[in-house]
Amino acid sequence: MKNSKQTALVAVTIAAGLMVGASSATAAAQCGRASWYALHSKTASGERMNPSALTAAHRTLPFGTKLKVTNKNNGRSVVVRINDRGPSIKGRVLDLSKGAAGQLGFIGSGHTSVCMARV
Repeated sequence: MKNSKQTALVAVTIAAGLMVGASSATAAAQCGRASWYALHSKTASGERMNPSALTAAHRTLPFGTKLKVTNKNNGRSVVVRINDRGPSIKGRVLDLSKGAAGQLGFIGSGHTSVCMARV
């Protein structure tokens, strides 16, 4: 009987830890549609946009946040740095630089399904 109580306690502790981590994981990992852009103006962070850099725009993540972005259609991944705000198109979760889109393999289509997680 004592052994089953210990097992139950361990299971409850693990479940509680997973539930506590779920809220931060939701903020750190997200899937949705992404597009790309290649401007030469200043970004919301104040730096000049470099289309060949591995950067991205996100609505709320702090500038400087690094994300691993994975194209769900082909499995390619790239690490980008948030330096701008966007996307402004409804239904999109991320705007990537042209360089990042090229590495992910979706320049021709203009948008794709991605998953992203903080690194």
